[in-house]
Amino acid sequence: MKVEKLEKSRAKITFEVSPEEFEHGLDHAFEHVVKDVTVKGFRKGKVPRNVYETNYGVESLYDEALNHVFGHKFDEALKLETIEIVSNPKVVDLEIEKIERGKPFTFAFEVALRPEVILGEYKGLEVKKENTKVTQKEVDEELNNLLKSDSSVTPKDEKLPLENGDLAIFDFEGFKDNVPFEGGKAENYELEIGSNQFIPGFEEQMVGMKVGEERDLNVTFPKNYHSEDLKGASVVFKVKLHELKVKSLPTLSDEWVISLKREGIETLDALKEDIKAKKVAEKKKSESNRVADTLVELAAKNATVEVPLEMIEREKEQMTNNVTQQASQYGMELDMFLQLTGSNRETFDKQIEEAAGKRVLETLVLEEIAKVENFQFEDVQFEEKYEEIAKNYNMDIKEVKQYLPKDVIKHELDFNKAIELLKETAKRV
Repeated sequence: MKVEKLEKSRAKITFEVSPEEFEHGLDHAFEHVVKDVTVKGFRKGKVPRNVYETNYGVESLYDEALNHVFGHKFDEALKLETIEIVSNPKVVDLEIEKIERGKPFTFAFEVALRPEVILGEYKGLEVKKENTKVTQKEVDEELNNLLKSDSSVTPKDEKLPLENGDLAIFDFEGFKDNVPFEGGKAENYELEIGSNQFIPGFEEQMVGMKVGEERDLNVTFPKNYHSEDLKGASVVFKVKLHELKVKSLPTLSDEWVISLKREGIETLDALKEDIKAKKVAEKKKSESNRVADTLVELAAKNATVEVPLEMIEREKEQMTNNVTQQASQYGMELDMFLQLTGSNRETFDKQIEEAAGKRVLETLVLEEIAKVENFQFEDVQFEEKYEEIAKNYNMDIKEVKQYLPKDVIKHELDFNKAIELLKETAKRV
């Protein structure tokens, strides 16, 4: 076996196949195909080897025999300690027409390798200081959201016109060039006017309508709209208003706070303090994540790595599968799910490719940092991690250990420790 390293984290591995190895492959191939072979005078699957070769030729076994040989040789390559293969092999330098039974021959695999990572600066990186200050405005906004969530809805006087903040129940149908378009029709649709859920101009033109009134709304779809047919298109929505409702907010008081039934919180001041404390905790977590993401990105930018395309493609496939499974939980195909989330397949594929490349690069860099730093962990840390996973997935810890061997947990601990190191040594500016 000869290993020749190529550019861009690739290698060419050349093998010599002995006559005995190829004969073993031919034996395997015959055992595989003979089950379905019928020759006059013999039962199906019971044709002798010499009779088969007389009728079909030994060459008919070559493809299956070669695949068997390739499998064995790739297993040998995977055991090499000098390289780490991260892709399926591509067969090269194989001249099938020159292969003869009883004679040796050569072929080669081209494979992607786990790339060499040359770390740049990763300690003492500069990052913006965390800002966990919570303003009174933020507390008031959260308090107002609580009031809204506890509001009651009552019918509005039919003589009064529609205003921002009203809940409108109406029918609508959209027309492009006087032709109804798909997805542009609904009946008894409920919408809070002023919530900006519809395209610009729709809700604004409904203001002033009265119950029973019909109105044509002239609007233009955004140029980045997900539907190709409607991007930047001028359309008309025919609207009929059936009913108006108004939200009544509860009075901001200690009595209202008590009605929320929050443990230990019975006054408005106590509720405000609780909101502030939770907001601070949320900001600390968010800022901690931002700092970690920034530092990992900087460490990756400072490193030199030739990431093979196969690693990125594999990550893309995994990420796409995750979103596809998420869509299937809602009973939808991926394309429909993307449309409903304001995206499309072209945009999604581009975003996934960028995210996959970034994730692979950053993972390689963090793994290299862990290798260089040679992190060591106590048994108790492994146990704590197993307990955490068991709790998160509501599983028995013995079952978790069965599915996740210690080396998998070590990788997770290394990964987290590397991020901690970046944060501990960072300079806040």
